[in-house]
Amino acid sequence: MLPIKKGVLIVLSVLAFMSASGCATQQQVLSQKQGSATQTALERAKFEMNCPSANATVLSQDFIQPAIQGPWVAGLERVEYTVGVEGCNQRKVYIILCQVGSDTCFAASPDTRFRS
Repeated sequence: MLPIKKGVLIVLSVLAFMSASGCATQQQVLSQKQGSATQTALERAKFEMNCPSANATVLSQDFIQPAIQGPWVAGLERVEYTVGVEGCNQRKVYIILCQVGSDTCFAASPDTRFRS
């Protein structure tokens, strides 16, 4: 077995600590993205409802694991929020998806798909 110098061992220990401490938990990521998700839902709702005084409330949140995970391939991690928006005698629900590591979120309106 090769002897490891004390300096190399210290550097490796510091790097391992820094990489481990830089990882946020799923709950931390959900908390960090909640403001962006709420704002995304509110912007879309204000436009669709023609209601500048609308208010948004997060109804649920979830951390979505990638469908593909492996040593060489990894899918995208996402967070999902269900946001209710109310204002001007109207109520709508939006599903908001945000990619972890990105600053953008997407608002989907699930009820529009099922309208006749």
